[in-house]
Amino acid sequence: MRRSSTRKTGQSNSAASVNSSATDLFRSASSKATSKELERIDQLFYSYANRSSNLIDPEGIEVLCSDVEVDHTDVRILMLAWKMKAEKQGYFTLEEWRRGLKALRTDTVSKLKKALPELEKEVRRPSNFVDFYSYAFQYCLTEEKQKSIDIESICELLDLVLGSQFQAQVDSFVEYLKTQNDYKVINMDQWMGFFRFCNEISFPDLRNYDPELAWPLILDNFVEWRRAKHS
Repeated sequence: MRRSSTRKTGQSNSAASVNSSATDLFRSASSKATSKELERIDQLFYSYANRSSNLIDPEGIEVLCSDVEVDHTDVRILMLAWKMKAEKQGYFTLEEWRRGLKALRTDTVSKLKKALPELEKEVRRPSNFVDFYSYAFQYCLTEEKQKSIDIESICELLDLVLGSQFQAQVDSFVEYLKTQNDYKVINMDQWMGFFRFCNEISFPDLRNYDPELAWPLILDNFVEWRRAKHS
């Protein structure tokens, strides 16, 4: 019985050794593949980066847009910046580039081009879109300690980010913003308030809008303006 047990233990150890070797080989192959992927991601970055700054700057982004066949004003470029968690508008660092492309599992221009429609679907999910909408505002804060964005830029950003989902609300709010004289800039609270407005308030009748529910004052004024215009 002991001999049999010893023999079985030996076989078991041998099998474990083979399994361990196979696991090590797999890990080694996986590590090499990851390393090669990162190498290709880096090479792609430097094909667009400014050599003096080691950043992909606005000029590099325009070339990238041309290569993936989207306009530089396309919302998917903003979505790509969101995926990278890019901090400075119009610029991508190597770290941000790596983060975004690894998440998208892309290391070539053709793969990135194919990934953009899937990225858009990902962003459009309600669980992600709130974060993206908030990010879009923050991404446009180009100066240190800046906390608000001018009306003209906000109107463009609203159309870019929300236009496809809430075109009627965006068009009406943009019209109001361009005709009113009380506000020169929009802050984050007002920006997020309008998103809530689009999701919660019936439009165009506005019947469930209650100014007592702590809406930003600008939305109270907008609703008052719209009701007066259509009365």
